Amino acid sequence: MSKVFEFSGDVTFCPRGSIYPNPKESSLLFPFGGHHLDVYMPLLKKSRISAPFRFSGETLQEKRTSIDVLPDECIFEVFRRLSGGQERSSCACVSKHWLSLLSSIRKDELCPTEISHSVEAKEETVSTKVDKPSKTDKDVVAASDIDQVESLIEDSEVKSDGYLSRCLEGKKATDVRLAAIAIGTSTRGGLGKLSIKGTNSVRGVTNFGLKAIARGCPSLRVLSLWNVSSVNDEGLSEIASGCHMLEKLDLRCCPNISDKALLAVANNCPNLASLTIESCSNIGNESFQSVGRLCPKLSSISIINCPLVGDQGIASLVSSASSLTKLILQTLNISDMSLAVIGHYGKALTDLALVGLQNVTEKGFWVMGNGQGLQLLKSFMINCCQGVTDLGVGAIGKGCPSLKQFCLRKCAILSDNGLVSFAKLCTSLESLQLEECHRITQSGLFAVLLNCGESFKALSLVSCFGIRDSNMEFPVMSPCKSLRSLSVRDCPGFGNVCLAILGRICPQLQRLNLTGLNGITDESFLPFIQSCEAGLTKVNINGCEQLTDKAICAIAKVHVTNYGIAALACAVQINLRILSMSNCSMVSDKSLPFLLKLGETLVGLDIKQCSAISNGTVDLLVEKLWRVKYNKFYPPLLFGNVAAVFICSFLSLGSCFKNF
Repeated sequence: MSKVFEFSGDVTFCPRGSIYPNPKESSLLFPFGGHHLDVYMPLLKKSRISAPFRFSGETLQEKRTSIDVLPDECIFEVFRRLSGGQERSSCACVSKHWLSLLSSIRKDELCPTEISHSVEAKEETVSTKVDKPSKTDKDVVAASDIDQVESLIEDSEVKSDGYLSRCLEGKKATDVRLAAIAIGTSTRGGLGKLSIKGTNSVRGVTNFGLKAIARGCPSLRVLSLWNVSSVNDEGLSEIASGCHMLEKLDLRCCPNISDKALLAVANNCPNLASLTIESCSNIGNESFQSVGRLCPKLSSISIINCPLVGDQGIASLVSSASSLTKLILQTLNISDMSLAVIGHYGKALTDLALVGLQNVTEKGFWVMGNGQGLQLLKSFMINCCQGVTDLGVGAIGKGCPSLKQFCLRKCAILSDNGLVSFAKLCTSLESLQLEECHRITQSGLFAVLLNCGESFKALSLVSCFGIRDSNMEFPVMSPCKSLRSLSVRDCPGFGNVCLAILGRICPQLQRLNLTGLNGITDESFLPFIQSCEAGLTKVNINGCEQLTDKAICAIAKVHVTNYGIAALACAVQINLRILSMSNCSMVSDKSLPFLLKLGETLVGLDIKQCSAISNGTVDLLVEKLWRVKYNKFYPPLLFGNVAAVFICSFLSLGSCFKNF
């Protein structure tokens, strides 16, 4: 520091050389002020340019990896020659660009070696685990996308008839996943069923994803597209061109798919057997004409809420589809003409559903019933069709001799006369369901039971407000011994009188559902239970608030069998302490092993008046269950509400259980 103050200019300040070794840096010594004061300004350190970049003139160019320098055509040829599906799946995890190229390869474009590997993979189980590739390149797929690709290879792999089944819902429905499915399943038996429900709001399913499926999954047989607005005719046409084995197509809420795509399906998929079109606003008559003519195996079709579909399309479809067995028409702008065509040409139909057809009148149902074409019809549902009248229902009963199941919902005009006429004509009927048919009364209900055939087994009434207790005197009626199931739900007028008459008419009931009937009390319920000669196997009295403990005990005494004891013994984590089976005459010696099992926790057992249990069984119970207080001939020692606890294990009591 002293040399600095003593410096006079005669001696060298830096004896070892210049202060700046590079002569070019002398320009960095600038004069400051006017007193020969110089200031040294060193060069600032430049930012480091990391590889892979190279400097060329004034521009910086990114250095690409060697394989990416090749055009897509060359990479395509390389991928075609990969030895197996495992290698193709690994390459698909490298980048989206590679995934796109791999998914664009059709199965028939693979080299023979790859095809042979595909055949071998069908005969043996192949591991679906894929090794994660290196992520050092800048073009690798993001970690979340890699997980998507690998999870599509590992998960949701369910085989159905030798083919794989996949389902994408909501945010999982993306083109990346579809491309991964196309690659991952191509050598693992092939994709047989694909379901897409909804779509990702940011990266949803588009035509690109369906193209990948069409190229990589020629074995596709079932396709479902629900609420996929970003797919149009181009994507579905690719499916039709690449998946000729398609048998079932389900399109719901796809507004951008029109007749053009459905025509492509009809022209390229001769095996199509099931077609469902719902809320597709651009599909009309033209496509259904071609489907009926070009798809000879078509057996099931559902058309729901398609405003462009009219009489012309339905008539052409039904008249040309000779193998059609199931038809559902809902909320369509069709008239009586369509019903007339169905009644004449529907010779193979076994299931028919007509829902919300507001333009169909009484004439349409009458003509359909008298068309003599529905001879094989077995199941028929009519829902919310204002044209259903007594005349039309009678014609249906006459023209459908094989009908077994008939459902009428929201038929406001139908009355007792039409229903009784139908019951007399349709002798093969097995099940009748009436819902919100308010003109059906108690008289009509009992008349149906008296006039139905010997095969009638089930009757269901839901929200029929016209059925009310009436003190009318009914003539002596022969019982309906064929009825096995009775369901009356939410009919506020159904009370003790109706139940008492049903008890006399239907002695062979086995299944009883009396949900929401506040008018039923113990006065009618107890005799009804005793009149069931066959023995009830299932009872639902949910919402019957007027019933008490007496009704429950009556069910227990009459209908507890060995099966009930076995079911109770096999219950999971049961810790029953006291069991009372007094007056259970249907419990026999066969229940001994189950009673012994229950004895592990029992401290009290009442088997008084169980006439089917022999003295030898009682002695054995006394010997094995030494700590249990039992009662065979004397009043029960301990049971209280045990009967209710026992019955609740196989009865649905609902709100009436609050009485305990």
